[in-house]
Amino acid sequence: MKLKFLNIVLLFCGILLPKQLCAQEIKNDSIQNPMDQLGDVTDDFQENFFEALKQKGIENYELALTALQKAEKAAKTDENKAVVYFEMGKNHTYLKQYAEAEANFNKVLQSQGDRLDVLEQFYELYHQQKEYDKSIPLVQRLITFDEDYKEDLANLYTLTKQYNKALAQLDELDEAWGESDIRNALRAQIYRATGNTDGAIENLEEKIDNNPKNEKEYLNLIFLYSEQGNTEKAFEAAKNLLKNNPKSQLVHLALYKFYLDTGNTSEAISSMKIIFSSEEVDKETKYKVLGDFIQFVDKNPSFETDLNQIVNQFSVENGRVYEKIGDYYATKNRKKDALNAYEKGIARAPDNYNLLRNTLLFQIEFKKYEAAAKLSSEGLEIFPAQALLYLLNGVANNGLNKSDAAIESLETGLDFILGDPKMERDFYQQLAFAYTAKGNVEKAKMYSEKATATKLPN
Repeated sequence: MKLKFLNIVLLFCGILLPKQLCAQEIKNDSIQNPMDQLGDVTDDFQENFFEALKQKGIENYELALTALQKAEKAAKTDENKAVVYFEMGKNHTYLKQYAEAEANFNKVLQSQGDRLDVLEQFYELYHQQKEYDKSIPLVQRLITFDEDYKEDLANLYTLTKQYNKALAQLDELDEAWGESDIRNALRAQIYRATGNTDGAIENLEEKIDNNPKNEKEYLNLIFLYSEQGNTEKAFEAAKNLLKNNPKSQLVHLALYKFYLDTGNTSEAISSMKIIFSSEEVDKETKYKVLGDFIQFVDKNPSFETDLNQIVNQFSVENGRVYEKIGDYYATKNRKKDALNAYEKGIARAPDNYNLLRNTLLFQIEFKKYEAAAKLSSEGLEIFPAQALLYLLNGVANNGLNKSDAAIESLETGLDFILGDPKMERDFYQQLAFAYTAKGNVEKAKMYSEKATATKLPN
């Protein structure tokens, strides 16, 4: 059974895979020509449509639109035209021709109904223009596909000064998903914007009097007191919450900070352990808490053992935690400890580029060339356009006396250097080293001279 043109082209144009560039797909020789499977499409249509994709891929948006206009004339079905309008909308957006982009996106939605990625492109268009009022009904439609957009809606209500709607949306999200630092910050922003922080505090205190076990209202009260700089009142509210709701885990987000500030480290550590083991606290907040404790340990090294215990508790499957602890050791010039942490982290998060880079740099510094060659090769499968990874792979293979492998990596990586003369010189030096090891004096001399001739910025 033949696939419909819309589904095929939407796949290639980013509606189904929005992060992939159409031009890249076309250039991929391993993909068969999708036109072989299309339905009723003329040669003129496909020629102009794919010409448009090619031009967009090299950022010739005006030429892409010219080709799309021709494709539109050759389109035989509403579905074909919808694909063309979607591409037109994207190209008009790149050219900041917002009215034209809006008109084309509307044509797609009128023809095909709500599609997630069309709505997302439309939302991006409004976001670029700061058209927040227009964004609201669009985001409401997006929520039917992805409830994460509810947070966008709360933010849009705030930006359009619909504060009561924003607060109601935040309360709904807290009820469904639990507390979040980001939402609490937005709530505080609303209170500041309305100039009614005191009124908000009074309202919360009244709610708490009516229901002393209401955790959410306590947490909002703690946050407001903290925003006012009234630490004593905030701490008192946190202790009252714990007294009325001993099983509260979220209260420790406030308590650990108070305990650290007052020097009550044992209680702070107890609170942090509750936070790190809690399923109610999101990961980003946990990273922030860990960062606070790392800063504390930096000034109070005697608590490093406690830090390691917390890291072990928190990092069973989490590379980012090991990245933070590795960064801490690196600032202390404890390079072996840093490398140990980084290696544990990269084993859990191979797609974390900063962690990958730091691990490789320390591996090479400690001449762990075998490990560095393997890790950099694996890293290049994920980040094939990162020049530094080719360089580090070359250095590692040179360290292993594998000149051919080093040369292959280094010569490939030269194509990915973008305006970095120091890195370019390092490539040439490593290539000179590799060709010298092979006994190719002519090539070694050529790259050595290139290294010497490369001018570094002052």
